[in-house]
Amino acid sequence: MFSNDDLQQRWWNLEAKLVERFGKKPDLETILFLIGIQEFGNVRDKFTKEQKQDLMHIAVCSLLSASGYYEMESVDQDGWPHFKQLKAMPDMNAIEQENFIKDHVLLYFEDHEL
Repeated sequence: MFSNDDLQQRWWNLEAKLVERFGKKPDLETILFLIGIQEFGNVRDKFTKEQKQDLMHIAVCSLLSASGYYEMESVDQDGWPHFKQLKAMPDMNAIEQENFIKDHVLLYFEDHEL
């Protein structure tokens, strides 16, 4: 992927675009939630707490599928995607995990031209 300095600059650029679009700076969890809604494809006025967690899980699995860690296995009768883990995640500390996810978020926004 990219160096930490480049990652931080690219992340700040994404945050600036999201502030422009939504009027406030979203945190990483909010960005994952938005990606989860995008991937789920069923926008609703309200989601339960459990559904919000599921949407963030969908986001993480979708993001990491770009690097071969997950693949979509099926979609249930309610339209919720289910993923299969293909390979183990590398050992990382909390900061490395966050940067790993941020790098995949940036790739997602580039790939989807959002």
